[in-house]
Formats: sequence, structure tokens, C-alpha cells
Amino acid sequence: MRMIGKAGKAAAVAAIAALALTACGRTEPGTTGGGTGAAGFEQSSSIGVALPQKTSENWVLAEKLFNDGLSSAGFKPDVQFANGGVSEQQNQISAMITKGAKVIIVGAIDGAQLGTQLKQAKDSGATIIAYDRLLLNTENVDYYVAYDNFKVGELQGQALLDGMKAKKPAGPYNIELFAGSPDDANAKVFFDGAMSVLKPKIDDGTLKVASGQTSFEQAVTQGWKAENAQRRADTLLTGSYGTASLDGVLSPNDTLARAVLTSVKAAGKPLPVITGQDSEVESVKSILAGEQYSTINKDTRKLVEHAIVMVKDLQAGKTPEINDDKSYNNTVKTVPAYLLEPVIVTAANVKTAYVDDPVLGPITK
Repeated sequence: MRMIGKAGKAAAVAAIAALALTACGRTEPGTTGGGTGAAGFEQSSSIGVALPQKTSENWVLAEKLFNDGLSSAGFKPDVQFANGGVSEQQNQISAMITKGAKVIIVGAIDGAQLGTQLKQAKDSGATIIAYDRLLLNTENVDYYVAYDNFKVGELQGQALLDGMKAKKPAGPYNIELFAGSPDDANAKVFFDGAMSVLKPKIDDGTLKVASGQTSFEQAVTQGWKAENAQRRADTLLTGSYGTASLDGVLSPNDTLARAVLTSVKAAGKPLPVITGQDSEVESVKSILAGEQYSTINKDTRKLVEHAIVMVKDLQAGKTPEINDDKSYNNTVKTVPAYLLEPVIVTAANVKTAYVDDPVLGPITK
């Protein structure tokens, strides 16, 4: 639900510049900060963290980082995965409220299905932070912390163009579009960001989508599941690429990128330029091997770290820092956000992008 244009981006840049002039970049209690400040609470309070299903490596890492980081800060972390689906996450949030959580950080499975629980949380006095995925259709969310997901899509779209041009200088190019799960609020933001780059090239004939499937609804991958992406890729290759070449694929994340590459290999076709996201180990190895073209580095350590900084501010009675108060409309309110900058990674910078990463650093040396 990100609504931003040039003016919105300029406002976000201005907000960042203004924050840089303050002592700590944070708004003090009683001043305007774009969100709901807290009166402060005991440092030993319970902090709920409701995470979705373990569909990618970054979610698994987040669990450990939240447990370690919140414990080190003196809080009592209550970190839960909802591998059983939306109803399980609803029950987990209700349990966090019962345990007296002062802040509940929510990485939603479906950001539109938690309205009742979020209202209960607010009624209990808890502050709600949407983590990575925007919470939709509710006024009961105070902050949003994430990477700039529209920019993620822009970077993916541009990487696809750059990769195809490097491989085959003159177009036109045959491409196919894949999107994430429709119940994930980020999925359409990624897709819209990419299409802001790709659609003009589709319109002028530089890019051709042989299947004709150009809408988000046609491109979605339910549950972000690899098998669903591979099944759709199989169908597209059979139906639209008998003799034609597939030059590029927009993939929203690494798991789906590898699934599409598996399908292409099984069909005996040359590998297309394909995008990704999340810097998963196998995809970073694939980039080093010259197969997957790109991924996006969204360091989960930094994202969790800033979410915990927000909790510390709330505990101290401060209003957490934001750098975007105009872009993320959840249909009921515009949620004050703190956005981190994503980084595109290709073979050109893969050996330097992860030098500080304890897992990926050794792989890319």
C-alpha cells in the first residue's frame, strides 16, 4: 500500500536531513514525531514478537536476533512463529496481550487479518510496531520498520534490464514476471516498484511478456512457496517458449528465483537473467557461479537492531525516530515509518557486499 512519487521521496529525504540535525535523531516526548509515544515502562517488561512462517532464512535469523537482542537489553522476549497459519498468529498475539506485553512487534502472515487482535493490544496499552510487512486496514498500528520495499522493486527492475543488456546488447527481450504471495502486503509493493521501471519498456516494445501475464494478480505466488513458482514456470515455458528464448525473469525473492531456474534447467533452455532478494546462502552461491543474476541485501541484523532501538525508546518514554511519515497508507492511516536502504548485489559486487556478514562473508571471499 505504498503511495509515493517524486514529491513523497523528496519529503522522505527532507525528513532524514532534518533528523540528522537533531542530537540523537529522535523526537523528545511532547514534540511531534508522527507516531504514538509511550509514557515509559519497566525495562524488564515482556516484549512480544509475532513472526510469520519460516519461509526464508531471514525470518529464522530474526528469531535468534530478537531473542538475543531483547534479552541483552533487559527485556523479556516472547518470540513466536506462526507456522500453523493466520489463526495461530492471532492466538499468539492474544497470548502476548494476556502476558502483559508492553510492545508487540508484528511480522504478519496476512497483514489484513489481525485487526481484532491489534485493537485488543492497543486497548491493553501496548504499542504496535509493524516489522518488515505493513499491517493493513487498521488504525491500531503505531510504527512501521522495514527496508524501503518500493526501492527494492525498483532495484530489481533495473537489475533485470542491466543484466539482459549486458548479455544481449540489443533487444527486444522476452521476459516473465513473478510476484510474491498476495496475502503479504510487501508483495505488491515489490511488484509495483519493479513495474515502475519495466512497464515503460513493455509499452515501447523493448520488453515482451510472451505469456501476456503482466498484472500482479497473474504473477502472484501463493505462500511464497518454491513449488508454486516452479509449477507456474513449467506451465509458462511449455505454453509460450517452445522455440522462443526466455531472456529474463523478474523474481521477487531468492527462493522463487532458484525455483524458476530449476524449471528452466529441466526444460533444457538457456538460463535467463533473473532477480532475487534476501541474500540467501544458496542464491549468493548461485550468483558466484554465474547463474542467478542478482539479489538484494537487506541485512536482517540491522532491521532487528532498529526494531529493538524503537523498543528501547518507548521504554524510556521517547518517541521513536522515523524518516518517512507520508508513504505507507494502510487504507485507514498513514503509518509513521523508519526505512532502511536496500542494496543490489550482482557478480560485480558480491565479493564486497557481505564482508561484515558472519555467514556470507566467508562464502564470498
